[in-house]
Amino acid sequence: MNLPWREYTQRLDLRAASLDQDVGTLSGGNQQKVVIAKWLATQPKVIILDEPTKGIDIGSKAAVHAFMSELAGQGLSVIMVSSEIPEIMGMADRVIVMREGRIAGRFRTRRADGRKAGPGQPPA
Repeated sequence: MNLPWREYTQRLDLRAASLDQDVGTLSGGNQQKVVIAKWLATQPKVIILDEPTKGIDIGSKAAVHAFMSELAGQGLSVIMVSSEIPEIMGMADRVIVMREGRIAGRFRTRRADGRKAGPGQPPA
């Protein structure tokens, strides 16, 4: 039987001795992947990821970013909360900046034609 969470752990490149391994014994990056896989197995329409790459290695970050992009491309709405500006600019189409519980700004990081918005190029 091919369960959705099993597929997600493969697509996220989960590194574990077996799927029966205690999550607490996995690396931080692999623990993050397990959490993401468990939530995705519920087949949500929207997923909120709060600091999904905090404290994980570069390879795991890349896998999580690629998977997030793939999910968004398949129509899943992905809301990512991050304190890393480069991560936000690289992953987001739209950015909402919050300060003291209020919206302090709204920005688009891509133009209408899909290209990245750059300095002196306001998003279309």
